[in-house]
Amino acid sequence: MNAKQFDKVMTAILYTIAGIIVTILAALILYILLRGLPHVSWHFLTGKSSSYEAGGGIGIQLYNSLFLLIITLIISIPLSMGAGIYLAEYAKKGRLTDFIRTCIEILSSLPSVVVGLFGYLIFVVQFQYGFSIISGALALTVFNLPQMTRTVEDSLRNVHHTQREAGLALGLSRWETVLHVVIPEAIPSIVTGVVLASGRIFGEAAALIYTAGQSAPALDWGNWNPLSVTSPISIFRQSETLAVHIWKVNSEGTIPDATMVSAGSAAILLIFILIFNLSARYLGKKLHARLTSAK
Repeated sequence: MNAKQFDKVMTAILYTIAGIIVTILAALILYILLRGLPHVSWHFLTGKSSSYEAGGGIGIQLYNSLFLLIITLIISIPLSMGAGIYLAEYAKKGRLTDFIRTCIEILSSLPSVVVGLFGYLIFVVQFQYGFSIISGALALTVFNLPQMTRTVEDSLRNVHHTQREAGLALGLSRWETVLHVVIPEAIPSIVTGVVLASGRIFGEAAALIYTAGQSAPALDWGNWNPLSVTSPISIFRQSETLAVHIWKVNSEGTIPDATMVSAGSAAILLIFILIFNLSARYLGKKLHARLTSAK
């Protein structure tokens, strides 16, 4: 077999493997959607969940997932931006930098259950936040921060060095160059990474079982006191998310229509994750095209 024939055979094998993987993924997505979407209705999306009676919804769990996502991003984006800028623009090669990168690699490889147990011991017990949104958000920050930091760092490093040299040549300081030249150039990649991380946060369950709680108390939509445990904007109340609700329904099975609720919830969760992933690609291309045209 000559080189050209070998190349064709290996190419065919690679295409076959890729096709099998895509087929399995597409079949899994279609199975979840076809199994769950028939049970989805407006009442299901907005109604309250039930522990023992059939016909419950996921309204509170869906709101909790979105609210927890917002709180987590508010905490993690500034931290990841600061860490990424330091590692990409200011950190010098040495033992300290190597130690920081090693810590990031270790944190990024931790199972979410371990992060959940860590969050339970530190935020729930030690800091006495209890099972709450803030405990879940802090645990998810620990879980998601390494990935977001590496995304920011890689995005900044991919900016060509001539951009920095141009800023410095115009008399800008190093920080002004980073702030007004480098970061705007890296925004498309950073936004893409943040949106992808949002999908990961939205679908997380294991870390939240031990931190955010497994119950979804009724919310008083007329109460906007952030310190009240019935307020929709309170970060100190328990907040069973959609992913945790799916786990709980499947593990306990105390409601007669547990299978239908689980299938419908899984379909909605999958749709949101697909939206996050598709939005990341769209926003990245849109921002990149806008920046390119502005030049």
